[in-house]
Amino acid sequence: MSFEAWIGREQRASDRLDEALAARWLATFDLPIPDPAIMPQGIHFALCTPKAPTSALGEDGHPARDDSDASFLPPFPMPRRMWASSAITFHAPIAIGAAIERTSRIASIKEKDGSSGKLAFVNVEHETSAGGTVSVRETQTLVYRDAAAPDAPLSPAAPSADTSQSTFGTSEWSAVRKLTPDPRLLMRYSALTFNTHRIHYDAPYASNVERYRGLVVHGPLTASLLLQLAASQLGENRARHFEFRGMSPAIAGEELHLAMRESEEGYELGAFAKDGRQVTKASVTL
Repeated sequence: MSFEAWIGREQRASDRLDEALAARWLATFDLPIPDPAIMPQGIHFALCTPKAPTSALGEDGHPARDDSDASFLPPFPMPRRMWASSAITFHAPIAIGAAIERTSRIASIKEKDGSSGKLAFVNVEHETSAGGTVSVRETQTLVYRDAAAPDAPLSPAAPSADTSQSTFGTSEWSAVRKLTPDPRLLMRYSALTFNTHRIHYDAPYASNVERYRGLVVHGPLTASLLLQLAASQLGENRARHFEFRGMSPAIAGEELHLAMRESEEGYELGAFAKDGRQVTKASVTL
């Protein structure tokens, strides 16, 4: 089946960044109430979230896809979905109380064969406006993969039994923050973004079906934490362009190192597991 008909398909959504949503976002990340009432960058991930009814969800928790005109994303036969990367441009900050409008468009679709089977890449362009002003433009890359074999090794591989020494080189970075995302944080972030993908809260599903070693930390959750690290060093709402790419799954309950350093183009950021495995690669320009 050809999926070219989906290229150019658009979806529109509206929302409002009310005080309750702002308070829940800030509480999730232990952030203070801002004064003036301008939200930190990353809040757009929790705006214009999916509205599919529970009866329309697929087995993995994402909205089911089919070949109808109402299906925004194509019905690839590959069942596993991941948010691979995003390239984001921040045009204006988003104030508490702002009316939100978002237009999403399928920009491209590419299928290929990979080492683990068939893959499909979908680039989705999102334009988010707040109070009638364009605030965020984002190109999001989704990847669809074949189902995992029932006996496939769990991913990522378990760290070495000797965890007394981390291989993450803290001296190579100018700013480092350590934290351990646990299931409570994942649950709150899933609720904020209305994300029902079961790998983030259903441990038996994550391990038995998708063959992850534990609950998987959301890619945009790690990206939000990296944006907060940048804000702590550079000031709030200073980022102009932010890109992030998932390199390896981050597992709930395992320590993460968030790191930042200056680069020729701006600032390099990364999230690393305790054993040195890079989870997320990111960059910021002002």
